[in-house]
Amino acid sequence: MDVIGVDPASEEVPRRAVQVLSGGGLVAFPTDTFYALGADARDEAAVVRVFAAKQRPRGQPLPVLVADREQWRTVVADLPEAGLLLADRFWPGALTIVCRRGPGIPPALVGGGDAIGVRQPALPVAVGLCRAFGGPVVGTSANVHSIPAPITATQVALDLGAEVNLILDGGRCALARPSTVVDVTRTPPVVVRAGVVTLAALREVLGAVAVR
Repeated sequence: MDVIGVDPASEEVPRRAVQVLSGGGLVAFPTDTFYALGADARDEAAVVRVFAAKQRPRGQPLPVLVADREQWRTVVADLPEAGLLLADRFWPGALTIVCRRGPGIPPALVGGGDAIGVRQPALPVAVGLCRAFGGPVVGTSANVHSIPAPITATQVALDLGAEVNLILDGGRCALARPSTVVDVTRTPPVVVRAGVVTLAALREVLGAVAVR
């Protein structure tokens, strides 16, 4: 496991991080919410490594981070109007939007289901990693399943250790709270996890929003 310091306010990322992702490895990096455990979201073997590192049940889907709308389109089957409205208002930021999975995403990533959660993070270094890599990056929290999500690189190292090829140390995560998750494959859209973005804020944009 290597640790490289990064400036969280810059999109510049070490070339080593892109090399690790391209080789099917795992990179932990800061986001606006928590440290994420990253892998190539299109590489089934890399996805399986994430599940193993986290000791996460295989039936629980992994979220994905993207740099922009173009990358978003590559991982979903379609972009519902509700999803576009939410992205216009809350991206980049702490909102994960669940859409139908596109054909380029391995079933293992979504637990064998048809839906995928996608987010454009607000932290520049996280966006920069997705942009430099040139594709969607797994963005699950960098912790063993059921253990609190990490907000520092030190916590990642203590929790996952040798399971991670590279840690990008960008200091403490600012929000230290989870993103809100909204499923726009349903009508009305459904909040499946409460988080930074409030229900009231969602309803200001969409009107009717249900809560699971």
